[in-house]
Amino acid sequence: MVLMMSRPFKHPKTGVYQFRKAVPMDLRPILGKVEEKRSLRTKDPAEARQRHAEVAAEVEKAWQGLRRGPQHLTMRQIVGLAGEVYAGWVRDLSDEPGEPVIWFHVLRLQREARAAGKLAEWWKDSIDELLLKKGLIVDDLTRSRLVEEVDKAFVQGSELLERMSRGDYSPDPNANRFPSWTPPDASESPSSTKSDGRSKSAVISMTGLVEAWWLEAKATGLKPSTYESYRSSVEKLVGFLGYDDALRVTEEDVIRFKDFRLAQVHPRTKKLISPKTVKDNDLAGLRRVFDWAVQNRKLQANPAKGVSLRLGKPVKLRSKAFTEVEAQVVLRAAMRHQSSREDPKTTAAKRWVPWLCAYTGARVGEMAQLRRQDVRQEGEWWVVRITPDAGTVKTNEARDVVLHPHLVELGFPQFVADSRPGHLFITPKPDGSVDMPLNTIKNRLADAARKVVTDPNVAPNHGWRHRFKTVGMEAGIDQRILDAIQGHAPRTAGDTYGEVTIPVLGRAIRRLPRIVID
Repeated sequence: MVLMMSRPFKHPKTGVYQFRKAVPMDLRPILGKVEEKRSLRTKDPAEARQRHAEVAAEVEKAWQGLRRGPQHLTMRQIVGLAGEVYAGWVRDLSDEPGEPVIWFHVLRLQREARAAGKLAEWWKDSIDELLLKKGLIVDDLTRSRLVEEVDKAFVQGSELLERMSRGDYSPDPNANRFPSWTPPDASESPSSTKSDGRSKSAVISMTGLVEAWWLEAKATGLKPSTYESYRSSVEKLVGFLGYDDALRVTEEDVIRFKDFRLAQVHPRTKKLISPKTVKDNDLAGLRRVFDWAVQNRKLQANPAKGVSLRLGKPVKLRSKAFTEVEAQVVLRAAMRHQSSREDPKTTAAKRWVPWLCAYTGARVGEMAQLRRQDVRQEGEWWVVRITPDAGTVKTNEARDVVLHPHLVELGFPQFVADSRPGHLFITPKPDGSVDMPLNTIKNRLADAARKVVTDPNVAPNHGWRHRFKTVGMEAGIDQRILDAIQGHAPRTAGDTYGEVTIPVLGRAIRRLPRIVID
């Protein structure tokens, strides 16, 4: 029989004091043990008594939390917990962080775990220990979000420790992103109810719904850009309403949010948010996430279901394609671009991506995410492979595009050969993701083009795709070949038969006229 110890227990062999206490009968099935035993890490009796009291209070708090059952934590609470992991990680290893190569391999193993979809397994023991220490049992959604945030904290801490291993002990500029950990209100129990009959803890977080929806949606091949858009819309709704509880949202709330968004000014363009953005991003995102919640019995009704926005036919003042003069202006600026103040990859993107788009008609993101291994020579042709492996491709299908001889003469293959392995124009995040870096460089390319082509009726990045199709038709290139080059869907079932080969692509590309700039 294990006795409940009210004082430190001295180990008979090591002399190190321990905390030992019998686990209550109702918690033994949860904890899987009959005794809570921890080392107090001291042989000093006075210090042991102090630590014993601290551990006893911590254990009692943990047991009380376990009795409350599974809980849902807010995003702020989850990031706060991850911040405690980060602080402990850095605190324990900062004095002697080891060699830089250690951290290179640590981060490599973490990236491999993420790529293999094994983050939950990778962090299981650490999160189990963290939750036990805090006296928490959490729901599945909270745990999945906690896995992501602890992983981010681990990467951030490892990068900081890698700098320390090189003798750089400057403060981590990102450390302040962690809020203080605030535990759930211990006074609330699952049986506590509000005046409307709902449990006090029955709050269904809208931001949590997005994450739960995404766990399922990404398995179906939905693009991360859609997730980012929907998450942003939900966060805007939460900010507008001032609370994060899906159960409180009404159809009138969504209508008010729609009107609010239509009156907002875009921070980058300084123009009103377009009705199309509100309809296709905000309302569509809310409707889809809430629909998922209804289908999965988390909500009884979708408050965004009946809210829509009728769009009038847009006024068309000009072609969507760059004119010949506009193309020359943008490419001239690209050719001359130099900067010692920006990242060299950004400089390279401003130099090469406009030219690549001009001669391939590709989406700007498809060119901006190119990697060194995506460019190859095949016989007489230089070929670029546009592939989802590099980032995001709208069709989710890889395709080959032959480079125009002018691009070869300008030195693009040589630029690729001189570049380091990996992405040519962006630097992926530590977890390997490229979405944020890619969006950043796309915006910078758009801003650069807008400085020389100021007409707001032509899109500074997408104007190349429209121009390419026009120039290609003028050159007599078959429509099916143009579609294959640009990644457009086949127009008929017959177009899916046969293959547009590299020689066919190459001969077609050679028919495009050379773009001459002064």
